[in-house]
Amino acid sequence: MATDETKKKSGAYGAEQISVLEGLEPVRKRPGMYIGSTGPEGLFHLLREVVDNAFDEAMAGHASHIVITLLPDNKVSVFDDGRGIPVDMHKQYKVSALELVMTKLHAGGKFGGEDSGYKISGGLHGVGVSVVNALSDYLEVIVERDGGKWSQTYSCGIPKNKVKQIGESRRHGTTVIFHPDATIFTDGIAMDHQRILDHFRQQCYLTKKIHLTVVDERAEGSRDVYGFYFEGGVASYVRHLNHKRQTKHDSVFFVEKQIDKTEVSVALQYTGEYQESLHAFTNNIVNPEGGTHVQGFRAALTRVLNSYARTKGFLKEKDENLSGDDVREGLTAVISIRYPEPQFEGQTKAKLGTPEVRGAVESVMSESFASFLEEHPRDAEGIIGKCVLAQRARAAARAARDTVLRKGALEGMTLPGKLADCSSRDPQMCELFIVEGDSAGGSAKQGRDREFQAILPLKGKILNVERARLDKMLANNEIKSLVIALGTSIGESLDLTKLRYSRIIIMTDADVDGAHIRTLLLTLFYRYFHELIIQGNIYIAQPPLFRLMRGKDVRYAFTDEERDSMVEDFQRLKLERDKKRKGDKQAVEEVEAAEAAEQSEGPDEEVTTNVAGVAISRYKGLGEMNPEQLWETTMDPKKRMLKQVNIEDAERADEMFDILMGSEVAPRKKFIQTNAKHVKDLDV
Repeated sequence: MATDETKKKSGAYGAEQISVLEGLEPVRKRPGMYIGSTGPEGLFHLLREVVDNAFDEAMAGHASHIVITLLPDNKVSVFDDGRGIPVDMHKQYKVSALELVMTKLHAGGKFGGEDSGYKISGGLHGVGVSVVNALSDYLEVIVERDGGKWSQTYSCGIPKNKVKQIGESRRHGTTVIFHPDATIFTDGIAMDHQRILDHFRQQCYLTKKIHLTVVDERAEGSRDVYGFYFEGGVASYVRHLNHKRQTKHDSVFFVEKQIDKTEVSVALQYTGEYQESLHAFTNNIVNPEGGTHVQGFRAALTRVLNSYARTKGFLKEKDENLSGDDVREGLTAVISIRYPEPQFEGQTKAKLGTPEVRGAVESVMSESFASFLEEHPRDAEGIIGKCVLAQRARAAARAARDTVLRKGALEGMTLPGKLADCSSRDPQMCELFIVEGDSAGGSAKQGRDREFQAILPLKGKILNVERARLDKMLANNEIKSLVIALGTSIGESLDLTKLRYSRIIIMTDADVDGAHIRTLLLTLFYRYFHELIIQGNIYIAQPPLFRLMRGKDVRYAFTDEERDSMVEDFQRLKLERDKKRKGDKQAVEEVEAAEAAEQSEGPDEEVTTNVAGVAISRYKGLGEMNPEQLWETTMDPKKRMLKQVNIEDAERADEMFDILMGSEVAPRKKFIQTNAKHVKDLDV
């Protein structure tokens, strides 16, 4: 038995220090463990969990309508016409099944295999809706089934009343109305309207013949209604993805078939693009890293196309087989499988690991795609033509790449002459600034820290790689220099382990030309160095827009608002100084004369404004800054501002690059006309 003395020595650590979190307390204590974050992503996760339950009812064949309503005061209502959550008493826990589902973690109807009524589901398996309840300061559930209507209300996961019948009803289904707890979601509790539309439109493609309605009633006096319904399932999804792209054949290949426990849905169509656009799902959960279903699909695709090309004479005996890269160029495909209790690699469900799914997808794809090519000879000719052209272009690109890189840094030879490299050879320490023009490059080279900062000036605008193949790209000197400087090679021989810099920083002028160059560089990284963006290696420098000076006091502003705030601060300081000096008129005159003399020296840039004695200079380019200013404002790790480039929604990012940089003029014109009204103070 421990004495008081021994307790003191052990830091008073005893049974009384062991705490037990009951019910939904753990969720409120550590919300990030259940929804990822308490920011916008976690907030949207609440809605997904409720709606995923509705889609599970639809996938089980019990629901056909889902209605999401955004109510005033940021309440959200979700209705589905499924069976309705059971309300009868649970024998073991002696409470209504509805209350059990809403207040207990891991309570639900998705654990009993085929006997549960949910052969397939995509939610958190009994965790989701109870987590939503725990993180909402108000939640009400209304259940309609068996001729009655029942209700229960909760606050922070605690029932405010018993489950009670509130009327009769001929309908069946469940309505969940919840208000996220603002003390948990400190960034705000307003749902992102566009994100809701984008995500649940995708879910409707994957669950065909489901009617989904989104109603936004948050603005006073308005009611916006959006409806989604797709007969074609994933085939409709492929048409949607390609609606702004030039397609190589008219018919969309589509197959939907079940082998053993695996339900397989695949749709594909080829376009004139140079990149693959593949979207994989398991039980409506997106798998951005693919998995066994993608492996089976790709194996079947390559084998069937090679077999058809040989049989029909598109490939001669002396010709090499089409490679996986050849058959994936320009491919738009959606693979959706449904499988009971799938295995994922990691908690994020980004990659499917179930082995038997590969064989099922490969079998379905091989048989159905071979039949499609035989039954649609004109479409088959367009597909094979695209693949053979890709094969020839890839051979030309390989020769061009080898020529460019053979004597490059990858073989231990010299780096581009325009590159001012850093002295450190530790990639984790090093950073590369890609700078617009020789003038800015000169300032950057003089102002940098030579130990870890390298400078690569680019002359003019690089090639738009959205419209060019690899061989044409590598004929461009600026792209060639950048590829050699990075050290990773490009295309088939891309090796990110050889990356020479952990931070690649795009530093361009804050004008229209600078924005265009930045867009061209981002297009290059997105299309050919995609993983660098995923890994967080790409940054955009934020040079100041304004230099403000009064006397010897110099400050830099990055926005119009910051500039105005600094002007007010200068004025406040002047008033304070004047109050201190007002007893000595001669001293005031001397100080003002000194300030005027200093002010007349002025900055090197053109003074565009003088407000209350504050000289405000608008920087037009990085070349206008001297090396010290560039270091102090844009390159010094202790003071600079960098924006890290990431991809929150790869599908929307891909579509945006296609609109802005692709060969089709009409979508770009429409985008400009639609968004022109949002542009302020355009610098032309």
